[in-house]
Amino acid sequence: MRIFPSLIAPLALALAGCATTQTIPLEGVENLRFNGSGAVSSADPRATAAGETILAQGGSATDAAIAVMLALTVVEPQSSGIGGGGFMVRADGQDGSLVTYDGRETAPAAATPNRFLDESGKVLPREPRVFSGLSVGVPGNVALAAKAHAEHGKLPWAKLFAPAIALAEDGFVMNRRLYESLNGNKGRADKSAAAKAVFFGADGNPLPLGSTIRVPELAATFRALAAEGPQAMYGSTSATALAAYVAGETPQDGRMTAADVTGYTSKERAPVCARYRVYRVCGMGPPSSGGIAVAQMLGQLERFDLAALGPDSPQFWHLFIESQRLAYADRELYSGDADFVDVPVTGLVDAGYLASRSGLISPEARIAKPQAGVPPGAPLARGDGPEEPENGTTHFAVVDAAGNAVSYTSTIEGAFGSGLHWRGFYLNNELTDFTLTPEADGKPVANRVEGGKRPRSSMAPTIVYDANGKVVLVIGAAGGPTIPVTVARAIIGVLDFKLGAQDALALPFAMSFGDMLLIEEGTTLAAMKEQLIALGHTSIRLGPAPIKANALGLRADGTWEAATEPRLVSVVTP
Repeated sequence: MRIFPSLIAPLALALAGCATTQTIPLEGVENLRFNGSGAVSSADPRATAAGETILAQGGSATDAAIAVMLALTVVEPQSSGIGGGGFMVRADGQDGSLVTYDGRETAPAAATPNRFLDESGKVLPREPRVFSGLSVGVPGNVALAAKAHAEHGKLPWAKLFAPAIALAEDGFVMNRRLYESLNGNKGRADKSAAAKAVFFGADGNPLPLGSTIRVPELAATFRALAAEGPQAMYGSTSATALAAYVAGETPQDGRMTAADVTGYTSKERAPVCARYRVYRVCGMGPPSSGGIAVAQMLGQLERFDLAALGPDSPQFWHLFIESQRLAYADRELYSGDADFVDVPVTGLVDAGYLASRSGLISPEARIAKPQAGVPPGAPLARGDGPEEPENGTTHFAVVDAAGNAVSYTSTIEGAFGSGLHWRGFYLNNELTDFTLTPEADGKPVANRVEGGKRPRSSMAPTIVYDANGKVVLVIGAAGGPTIPVTVARAIIGVLDFKLGAQDALALPFAMSFGDMLLIEEGTTLAAMKEQLIALGHTSIRLGPAPIKANALGLRADGTWEAATEPRLVSVVTP
């Protein structure tokens, strides 16, 4: 995996406000639990409240999830919103059936594999590559929401916008997380004059902590979407305006056109499901790599008695780290948009293949250099190209009174996306999730830029069923490349260690970035550093965990525990 220590700081900054331990108390934080018929978990209490309001009105899990996504566009503009895209996994409360929706952004039809290269073939500097129209894909969240609502909504479409309109119009309080993210991303968050007028003062600094923020332009956009439906985003008039704005900010290569926007569609995709012990773990397939990576990590660990080892065992953490290294080696080589490249999904999660990969894991020593395997159906001659680190993103989970469950991960990529701000919201920089070069060692890269293609993602919205087919866990995370690791770690916490959802999210974090191992400082895991060194993990860095997860876990009494990222509690409460 081509992620290096120098990239950890930007990743942490994109999740600005993360605390360094898992010991932040939850007492006094509103909206972490919903006492009605259903439950909501999101990264911001105000977005959680929006979802709860929709459930209280008789809305479905899909309705509530859409309301949460819209509210996060207002209160968490650095991470997600209607200027970006996402993936939704929905489980039916009656028959347990599963459907997944792909709202990932697409490259303009005229985009070429050399999009991020200059005339001499060298990779462009970061600023023109990221903070311009070059990085902007056609937004997909509104199309995803409309498709999911048409199939699984109960309340009228327009009702779902009411909480977000109120937040944008009446105002919301600047919390410490947003303040620190604005302050840490000057030059990006304030790139647009419109955004600067909303979030920054005359002195060029973010408005003070506790300020009331109003975004009337976004409220107007929401009112148009509520009244006109997705046509207010993808209809010819709006499409022409959006494409013209992005094209005007694009210095080279294929510029976005109105046809790119009007032609955008959200797609239903085949889920990725795999057995883990007696459970069934289901997630998102390509263009996301997250569902595959989670399934691989768990499958490779199944032969080990993790429950006996427990979370206080250095050997457990060693095994977990080794499994993620193998999964990510496969991810780099094989994952991409399955509409454009052959992704051997079935082979990558095949039980026999995962058993063979598991055989490479030694309880006593670290694998020197994990290589991608050759799963059944694997294409030959693939290269592994360099790419920007994934950053932002948000996740939320909803269960309704009928037992329908939604796991939805939404993103604009980096903090404040491309920095371009249009009609009250930030536009994504998702195209930087493509590899920067189209070939590596003379071999084509699966995740290279192509017109109309969706970039690879790490997002991993996940739903877990027990042996009787009952949903027991609805989970996902933010944090770019850390997402599958964060999700797999929490699943192990619930299924193997028998922790509640909240305690599972509070487990320490460890992830291998190339040859460097990041261990969360101030945790019980940090105290195991010397034992991990003895197992071969010699390059260890202690630091804050650049993660943000949300989950709903089924309790023994049949009620839902709404769990939120404990590392963020102190900075998201207004």
